Amino acid sequence: MVHSLAVKLGVVLFQLGGPDCLESIEPFLYNLFCDPDIIDFPFARVARQPLARLISSTRAKHVAHHYSEIGGKSPILEHTLRQAAALETELRQTCDARVTVAMRYWKPFTQTAIRELEHFGAERIVLLPLYPQYSKTTTGSSLNEWNRHWKGAAPIHVVPDFYRDAEYLASFGEIIDRSMAQFADPRDVDVIFSAHSVPVAVIEKGDPYRRQIEATADLLWQRGAWPGRRHLCYQSKVGASRWLRPSMHETVKRMAAERRKHLLIVPVSFVSDHVETLHELEIEHREQARSLGITDYRVTPGLNDSPRFIRALSALVQAQISAGTCREHCGSV
Repeated sequence: MVHSLAVKLGVVLFQLGGPDCLESIEPFLYNLFCDPDIIDFPFARVARQPLARLISSTRAKHVAHHYSEIGGKSPILEHTLRQAAALETELRQTCDARVTVAMRYWKPFTQTAIRELEHFGAERIVLLPLYPQYSKTTTGSSLNEWNRHWKGAAPIHVVPDFYRDAEYLASFGEIIDRSMAQFADPRDVDVIFSAHSVPVAVIEKGDPYRRQIEATADLLWQRGAWPGRRHLCYQSKVGASRWLRPSMHETVKRMAAERRKHLLIVPVSFVSDHVETLHELEIEHREQARSLGITDYRVTPGLNDSPRFIRALSALVQAQISAGTCREHCGSV
């Protein structure tokens, strides 16, 4: 715990970002597919931008109606700004803090967060990617982008992951508890932990993401001691290459074949609601379940700015400062 920290503390919350209107879907996707931590293959430096233009223009048409059905934009920025404001309020009880937001693929970008911290006069900075589990495609990409733009001298502290953090697990467990309580008989519930998938090739190169996802599900299940059955699957696959499985689609189909009737979907790799939860899980897979005869299908809400989650983030920041360690550069862990 930090008490009355004298220096000015800057905190950066990193997130994926999302289109703020239907017209920004294509440029958002272009930025995503231009990321060398996402698209990496021989001669990628030459082919990456033309490929990104092709993929983004094609995929934008496919996903536009998804965003239309959840309000015409991604809500991830609003959720992240609320998280930042709540975290700043929590931190300012003990120090002079400024919490900024750096989105990877849409506004506000990393450069904007850096300018805000420079204007604030931050003397120490904590980088806090809002990805509980580390992957080079998420946390690694955000930290690489930070390194490309940060030229300051303030000491930098990094939270590379927090999937094992006790307060994070407790805040997540509380949400699952509330959702489980809505079922008539929790013993008859199939709890499906769903995580964003990544290409198998990424894991085969040593990325710890799958191992950390599996550990998160284990830790939550041990903590909750819920009486139902649990499963783990992956969602949001893009393209034809091999991605982590089983998919959410496959899992719902298997639940129907096994005559399971009560499903609780837990988005275990996300900390806020956005298109992957509000559309993919709440709309697409709910319709899939209904078409297969599963009518009791529920999705836990995101952590968003729940008070206990904000306290967990605050403790993560304060632990970094208390440890007194920093790194001059914060590249992929």
